[in-house]
Amino acid sequence: MTISGAPGGADARSLWGDAARRLRRDKAAVACFAVVVLYALIAVVCPFVWSDWADSYDYDNINRPPSLTHPMGTDEFGRSVLQKTLLGASTSMTVGFMANIIAVPLGIVLGAVAGYYGGRLDDLIVWFYTTVASIPGLIRLIAIKFAFAETVLFANTPFEMDLGHGMSGVYIALGMMSWVGTCRLVRAEVMKIRELDYVLAARAVGTPSIVILFRHVVPNVLHIGIINFSLGFVGAISAEVMLSYLGLGVGTGIPSWGAMIDAAKMDLVVGRWWEITSAVAATFLIVLAWNIVGDRLRDALDPRLRTA
Repeated sequence: MTISGAPGGADARSLWGDAARRLRRDKAAVACFAVVVLYALIAVVCPFVWSDWADSYDYDNINRPPSLTHPMGTDEFGRSVLQKTLLGASTSMTVGFMANIIAVPLGIVLGAVAGYYGGRLDDLIVWFYTTVASIPGLIRLIAIKFAFAETVLFANTPFEMDLGHGMSGVYIALGMMSWVGTCRLVRAEVMKIRELDYVLAARAVGTPSIVILFRHVVPNVLHIGIINFSLGFVGAISAEVMLSYLGLGVGTGIPSWGAMIDAAKMDLVVGRWWEITSAVAATFLIVLAWNIVGDRLRDALDPRLRTA
């Protein structure tokens, strides 16, 4: 909603409206957002188009260089590297999305509860996220993956999740380990918000604290969650590539940029550059686009940076 007659002749806009206006005027943000949308479309469409890719062996075209038939060459089984790269986008985007769907709400809720209630509950949550943050990120991920090595949830049902060998284990491990930054930022912001006049007034009229927290406080820190969601996407994609490169990521037979880099790491010695180049280029482009989108979102949504 816009309110006319603001001081200086300008219209007063909401945080979200002003952020949208800023992003639309930023050509780099629009271009990078278009790249992200393109990757998302590829991630959704390609698994249906090439559903039988894993079994499409062609031993007459093993390790062929790029050509008109195969624009990015073929791999050691004669499968198209272009198809493999596009299907890898589906893996990375799924892991990035699901990991942040777990991490961001968890960080917002724990940070809001700690910041609003304070006391021993705050001490407990701060101790917990400090302990988690003290362990190096990659070590945490590897430990979680090994802890889930033999765990299968909802076995023999349509929702079966093999946490040790499937994508579900990767994004659950990432989600459980990636909430700390969001929690810390939300806690600090809520500690300021709880002292504002409208929160004090709500307390004075007897509004239950849980209502104040989730109706009046949490909506005012959602912009932190959105910023961290976009920036967390980069971390999740990078972590999935590293885990797959180490053989701890997605299961065998699932296309992944990390698995492509691992499979092609010795190919450069014999002059086969196309598979590793395709995987690295695809990873670089989406990480760069998400970084720029995340930075622009932060500039647009963080009130402390809204000076223009």
